[in-house]
Amino acid sequence: MTITKRNNKYYCRFQIKGERHHYLCKGAINKQKAEQIESALKFKLMQQQNGVIPRDGKKYSLKEIINDYINWATLNKISYKKDIYRLKIVQEQWKHIKYVDDLKPIHIEELKKYLLENGRSEVTINRFLEILSKMFNIGILNKKVKENLINSNTKFKKKNYSVRFLTKPEEKRLLKVLPDSFRKLVKADLNCGLRRENICELDWKQINMDLRYIEVLKNKGNKHIILPINDKLYDILNETPKDKRSGYVFINPNTGDRYRNIERMWKKWCKEANIENLRFHDLSHTVGTRMAEKGVPVAVIKEVFAHTDIQTTMRYIHITQNHLKEALAKL
Repeated sequence: MTITKRNNKYYCRFQIKGERHHYLCKGAINKQKAEQIESALKFKLMQQQNGVIPRDGKKYSLKEIINDYINWATLNKISYKKDIYRLKIVQEQWKHIKYVDDLKPIHIEELKKYLLENGRSEVTINRFLEILSKMFNIGILNKKVKENLINSNTKFKKKNYSVRFLTKPEEKRLLKVLPDSFRKLVKADLNCGLRRENICELDWKQINMDLRYIEVLKNKGNKHIILPINDKLYDILNETPKDKRSGYVFINPNTGDRYRNIERMWKKWCKEANIENLRFHDLSHTVGTRMAEKGVPVAVIKEVFAHTDIQTTMRYIHITQNHLKEALAKL
């Protein structure tokens, strides 16, 4: 037995069957009491070694659990950078929590309240909770987390949202105010419906002008997408001379690189075109709506967008007055 005293606290250090142990003798007011605590600790540890009682579970830090998730997301998610950004916010709010086992449902609710008070929408907060839910599940698989604190009651209930797509008059006004390089990008996207990152990152290596298709490997669902090129898109791409078809397809002339962080510019251009509440992502909704107006079956539209769930496709297809008139006219 080795008892030491530091800063008026007693510590014990010993070895049992090759395992080294070092503990604070909590509550010890003198060496004799510290020795009694040490004897009790040794007896408990011997029972655990012999399988008489289960061993105390190892405590894993919250930081380790978060890092495990980030490692997974980096390998498996295109949007991993957004996840890292959001987890930094979570870590700042939970900086007083060292171990993941110390997390309680109240901490989840406090995080939701903080995000609401700082202008985050319920939809965005649900994205935070989805990240945490996956993080807990990964921790459970790694036997580092006991339970997932996120369930159906934790998230905000989904609400119906106002539909939005680009009308033909809006399209004319928008294209009029856009700079030439970005106008070309928007016209191309209105003929294929690629997500913002996919159209901005589009490289000539992904395009086969002879067989007329675009190959998309990096996408939200990690699918291999072969997207046919229609006549309008072919003409847009064909504007680029063959000897200049290398690197990114759409170049920002101000940077010489692809378009990045376009949110601020997009809002500015929409304001100039007198268009309200239009996200770049609504161009995909526009493509889905226009295909539906032309009578393209929903199942086919689902394949164009490479959706796993047809309910996701339905969110891209907005019922217009023309749909309703045509439906009633059939009566």
